[in-house]
Amino acid sequence: MKTGGQLIVEALEANGTDRIFCVPGESYLAVLDALHDSPIRTIVCRQEGGAAMMADCQGRLTGKPGICFVTRGPGATNASAGIHIAMQDSVPVILFIGQVASHAKEREAFQEVDYKRFFGDIAKWVVEIDDASRIPEFVTRAFAVATAGRPGPVVISLPEDTLTCVVEAPAALPHTPVETRPGEAELDALEKLLAKAKRPFVILGGTRWDADAVAHMQGIAEAWSLPVGCSFRRQMLFDHLHPNYAGDVGIGINPKLATAIKQADLVLLIGGRMGEMPSSDYTLLKSPYPDQTLVHVHADAGELGRVYRPALAINASPSAFVEGFSKRKSAAAPAWAGETVKLHAAYLDWSTPPETGPGSVQMGPIMNYLEKVLPDDAILTNGAGNYATWVHRFHRSR
Repeated sequence: MKTGGQLIVEALEANGTDRIFCVPGESYLAVLDALHDSPIRTIVCRQEGGAAMMADCQGRLTGKPGICFVTRGPGATNASAGIHIAMQDSVPVILFIGQVASHAKEREAFQEVDYKRFFGDIAKWVVEIDDASRIPEFVTRAFAVATAGRPGPVVISLPEDTLTCVVEAPAALPHTPVETRPGEAELDALEKLLAKAKRPFVILGGTRWDADAVAHMQGIAEAWSLPVGCSFRRQMLFDHLHPNYAGDVGIGINPKLATAIKQADLVLLIGGRMGEMPSSDYTLLKSPYPDQTLVHVHADAGELGRVYRPALAINASPSAFVEGFSKRKSAAAPAWAGETVKLHAAYLDWSTPPETGPGSVQMGPIMNYLEKVLPDDAILTNGAGNYATWVHRFHRSR
């Protein structure tokens, strides 16, 4: 016999959670009590938006759900910014919200919010647990939903009495990860399309990449002499000084790179959704029917054909796809190899800061200095707005 709060913490432990981010609140005190005796590290934050974004960052870095706890009402609404970011960026996050007690629901009780309606459009799944004995079931399911297919945030509402009541429940078991892999028929079809192509281009994006996948992708680019661009805010997926790198497919794209993508006869989009920002408002790839032959690789079948109709749809995670395709080798020197060299040269020119400019603060020399002194594994944080262009365009990520 255990409290709902204890069952929540035990389910988190069973699913490998090692830390949570929270702003404490009276609506989930039973969980905080249970965390006191848990090896899970509890990181107390100053504001719920920050806590949710910390959980988002944990999800980005590990591929496992970042965990966030907030209290009801303003705690939950403050956290919504982080949940929206996680949804748009396909990052696994689980947000637990303390909710008003069951007997007070539907009366507009103090700080009461209908979370299914509030988070319905910005989360993969929103659920309220009314029966404490089902906590192991729902929490384990939340881990599965947050990580399967296209990863994203899950929101779990916890009525106060669900956390304080004492019930008998089964011990929580960890969720079973789901991998989607390309079939040999799809890889054969891609080989045939490449064999007929004259101007192919590869765009990397999305999540569910790891270090091995990045290495496999580099090997594919080298074996097939393919030009590679990284989607908006996915610069970590390819070494910018590698001779196959063609540039950032995002805001303020290099005009030469934009022209190359528009004129490509085959675009291989791996992992990304190619939304408004990387597509330059749906002009690089026209929606719903691109001018180019589109091969779209995505872990979530629901994203294939959602915005663009692909000529070849491959339902696979980026890591599984590049692992499979890395075994395929180009039969001969591709006709487009020279164009790959030109695109990398155009990227180097585009990403070289100017030496002079208006004003007393010369940003070009500052960027040149940073590029010389920063180590390859330096982490840069960059805000939004026009000034952010300096790091976004001129820093060459390794």
